[in-house]
Amino acid sequence: MYTSAQEAIQNIQSNTRVFLHGSAATPVRLVNEMIAQKDRLYNVELISITQMGVQLNDPALAGHFFMNSLFVSESNRKAVNQGMGDYTPVFLSEIPLLFNRNILQIDIAIVSVSPPDKHGYCSLGTSVDIVKSALRSAKFIIAQVNPNMPRVHGDGFIEFSRFDLAVWTDDPLPEVSYASSATAAHDQIGKIVAELVEDEATLQLGIGSIPDAVLKNLTNHKNLGLHTEMFSDGVIPLIQNGTINNSRKKIVKGYCVTSFLLGTKKLYDFADDNPIIKSLDIDYVNDPRILSLNNKVTAINSAIEVDLTGQVCSDSIGTYQFSGIGGQMDFIRGAAISEGGKPIIALPSETNKGISRIVPYLKQGAGVVTTRGHIHWVVTEYGAVDLFGMNLNQRAKALISIAHPKHREELEKATLERFKS
Repeated sequence: MYTSAQEAIQNIQSNTRVFLHGSAATPVRLVNEMIAQKDRLYNVELISITQMGVQLNDPALAGHFFMNSLFVSESNRKAVNQGMGDYTPVFLSEIPLLFNRNILQIDIAIVSVSPPDKHGYCSLGTSVDIVKSALRSAKFIIAQVNPNMPRVHGDGFIEFSRFDLAVWTDDPLPEVSYASSATAAHDQIGKIVAELVEDEATLQLGIGSIPDAVLKNLTNHKNLGLHTEMFSDGVIPLIQNGTINNSRKKIVKGYCVTSFLLGTKKLYDFADDNPIIKSLDIDYVNDPRILSLNNKVTAINSAIEVDLTGQVCSDSIGTYQFSGIGGQMDFIRGAAISEGGKPIIALPSETNKGISRIVPYLKQGAGVVTTRGHIHWVVTEYGAVDLFGMNLNQRAKALISIAHPKHREELEKATLERFKS
């Protein structure tokens, strides 16, 4: 019924394209075995979004594996930026189209799942997101079956019989916690953003110090809903105390909608067989048209830098590819067209090296993820401004008002030079 990791990976051959399950569902045992067998493999293209618990940056992997990343993360960032891989820009909501239209035909898919239930169904657990469409495209599927993978309700159920090979593991899932990395700026941003959140709003937020700070300030809100691509530890207390009850949502009413879960074991245990959580396909969760059917959609995202006209770079530092487009534009747009919605970009006013994140011009080569036509609210620890309807000069002055005070004079000079007023 089950085979060894070594035997399973023997089915991967050179010059093939392999899809890897991601985030907390990264099939760590099988990926590490694939790396161990690198000397017999050449030009294997690895397709994935965020990988955790593995390292794909080793220069010794060059020529053996090519990291074609749909969202760059720490595990492959050096590889992507040093010629051992590349980044494919794509909205998270549209990644399934790459598989459905055979733009990226998958030879082998490697996934992590829960053990089969009494009906013979496994759960994709912490990450449904882009996986179902990748599996439909794949010619051969290898499953890493792990009792530590939660059985999560929603679209992630798959018959054990669909797998060509299965490997049993009993390994802890990768975990992430930002509890110790919060700064005073993050805490202040959390308070300001929370003031923008209205009762009965439907929330989208990610993981990190800013989302955690926002969530800590929402305990007195009422009847909030959750429709988010990612579900993290910070929402658990708000569900338990009834702040998030999904009672005012228009679609999937009564349930927390997500596409993947990422956090600590506490989160994975909370999600296990919890009927309030529905983990659904990313092309549904992140579809702006579907999202906007809810009222007061409040999307909270971050950025690397914002220029004085409202262009948002959140995926690169100049030409250095740091992450990816992800779902930011999906939710910024969905919130913008929602009745009473609020698209929010929240970021500290400067980096930990004291460099302003509000800048006259984006760095050369920087990617624009949220355009100045899509931008609405921008929040730093110095306040919040809504740029929607403002001309370029007005935007610049508004953004300067929430920049770090020590950078404002320089930004004012740049504004005067550009706009003559």
